[in-house]
Amino acid sequence: MSSLFGSSSSGVPSPPDMATRKEALMNAVRSENALANAQELMNKTNEKCYAKCVTKPSTSLSGSEETCLSRCMDRYMEAFNIVSRSYIARISRERLERPSD
Repeated sequence: MSSLFGSSSSGVPSPPDMATRKEALMNAVRSENALANAQELMNKTNEKCYAKCVTKPSTSLSGSEETCLSRCMDRYMEAFNIVSRSYIARISRERLERPSD
């Protein structure tokens, strides 16, 4: 019998096989989470910058609207990167400071 976690001849996954499959599943979840975060970032950036820069929508963007959108998106990405680096550094510090169980 086979399942998401595989099986051995007795129908029960072996520990190394289970660990490998668990790690693969965790990596898949991490990838999906990263993709969802990237999509959310792009959606928010587009929404906020469009609202700020395009005050009179028409069939094309004016030069000033293009410049505004470009600068807005650059600042949004810059802020996101700063926050991300700070968050990762904090998580790393907390892991190092946490006593072993």
